[in-house]
Order: sequence, then C-alpha cells, then structure tokens
Amino acid sequence: MASLIKIRNITRDFPLGQEIVKVLKGIDLDIKKGEYVALMGPSGSGKSTLMNLLGCLDTPTSGSYELNGVDVSNLTDDELAEIRNKEIGFVFQTFNLLPRTTALDNVALPMIYAGASKTAREERATEVLKDVGLADRMDHKPNQLSGGQRQRVAVGRALVNKPSIILADEPTGNLDSKTSVEIMNLFDAIHKAGNTVILVTHEEDIAEHAHRIIRLRDGMVESDTRKEMADNT
Repeated sequence: MASLIKIRNITRDFPLGQEIVKVLKGIDLDIKKGEYVALMGPSGSGKSTLMNLLGCLDTPTSGSYELNGVDVSNLTDDELAEIRNKEIGFVFQTFNLLPRTTALDNVALPMIYAGASKTAREERATEVLKDVGLADRMDHKPNQLSGGQRQRVAVGRALVNKPSIILADEPTGNLDSKTSVEIMNLFDAIHKAGNTVILVTHEEDIAEHAHRIIRLRDGMVESDTRKEMADNT
C-alpha cells in the first residue's frame, strides 16, 4: 500500500538569539493509510514540532514531506491552509471550541471553510455528533458540557470533512482517567472505521491503544515498533 505520509530527511531549526536550535535532525518516516500511530518522546524530543509539520501548521527547514502524493514542504500559507482543512482533522488537549457556539455549529465549522451549504453542514454535523455519542447534546454550548463531552465535540469537528488523517495532540491530557478511557475507545472506533490516526502523547497507557509506537529523542527517531495485531488477517 502506498504511503499516506512520506517524510525524507526532515529538519527543523529555530533561531534563538544568535544561536540556531536544531529541533528535528533528519527524520525519515512513512505512515500508510489506515495506520494507528502514537508519537512519543520526552519534553524537548521534537514530537510537538514533528506534529506541527505533519499537520501542515509549520514547514520544515529542509527535507521533503509528501501527504497523499502531494509535496507539501514548499507550499504557501494559503495552500497549506487548504490542505489542512481538507486532509487533516485536529483534536487538541484544550478542545479549542468556540465558547458561544453550539456543539452542532462547532462541529460544522470546518465545512464553512470548505464552502459547503448550510443544509449539507447541518446534515453532516448531525451525523457526526451521533457517531461520537452526542445526539442529545447538539444544541448545548461548551460551558454546558463536561470535559469528555467537549472532547467528543472536538473529535466530531475533526471528522466532519472526512479527512485523510486524524491528528490528536494529548487528547486526554485534560480529562480524568474514566473519561480518558471513553475518549480512547472512541479513537479506537474511529480507527476501526478506516481512519488513519496519529496520536501525540507522553502517557504509555494511551500510546498502547496504537498499533505502532514511534519514539523520538533529541530530534531523531529512537525507535519505531509495531504491535502484532491478533485480529489482523
């Protein structure tokens, strides 16, 4: 199967005063469609920087990044924004919901940028909120929802444009352990439905949900291990 993500010799440098800090030091990575990957590493390992590059929120200093056959390494900001909206669904630790907006409208937001009609937006957002278990909370605003429900809204928003990749940054970081389990079960179901999921986490038990764990250290890939899945035929 062709790679959905193909990264070759990616580096990312940041100027710090007179110095240049080398955060990523030549990373090669292939992720195939339908994989479930956890990206791990201590603070300063480069995992957040790599996630920003994968999510087209940043561009590399050198190297190439192909996403779905398109080299996104040298695209303009507008082109990157279009790829982000079409190809990538983001889930953040802090939910990033609009506070005065209903769950339905929060989920539909990426479809506005995609130019979908109001009817199409409402239909798809309703469908997605049912999928994430919030059929009875569509008209609630974030302050009327629990942390777990807010994260479900955020997951719904990530899914609404049917992206190639779901990219989740510490998605259970602000949740208690019981709610974390529920959210991770939701990610498992999203993966089983055929989505490619990339999870950034520093928690081993969260990473265990993934089928492949990539560990970074000092801006390089330290290890890349796949689990033998008993249910894979």
